Amino acid sequence: MPTRIICDTHILIFWQDDPMRLSNAAQSAIETGLDDKTLACSDISFWEIAMLMHSGRLRNDISSVQYMTDLCLALSLTVWPITPEIASLSQEDFFHHNDPADRLIAATAIHHNAPLITADNKLQHLEPLTVIW
Repeated sequence: MPTRIICDTHILIFWQDDPMRLSNAAQSAIETGLDDKTLACSDISFWEIAMLMHSGRLRNDISSVQYMTDLCLALSLTVWPITPEIASLSQEDFFHHNDPADRLIAATAIHHNAPLITADNKLQHLEPLTVIW
């Protein structure tokens, strides 16, 4: 089975709402992932999307449930849960990121030995993480 590619929350949003914000490398990785059906995300991304929609920081022309369902179907997303191993890994000292959701997303990628598509500068410099941007 080909390696999964993890999408950070903002990457899912960029792809859905403003694909021009994706870098060439991110767009290429997503296209490959679409072809191979190897795109994935952490389940915490759904919580972040729901919060953004509820706060009005993300589009309001569709329900949050429909928005997330559309993403899953369009990208053939595999959604990985937060496991005890991932939760524990997210607390390691090499994390310099204070955002708990970002720590969990990065820990998910590290745990599954999968690259993470992200524009997050702090995550791009995280030693055990392979980043596509």
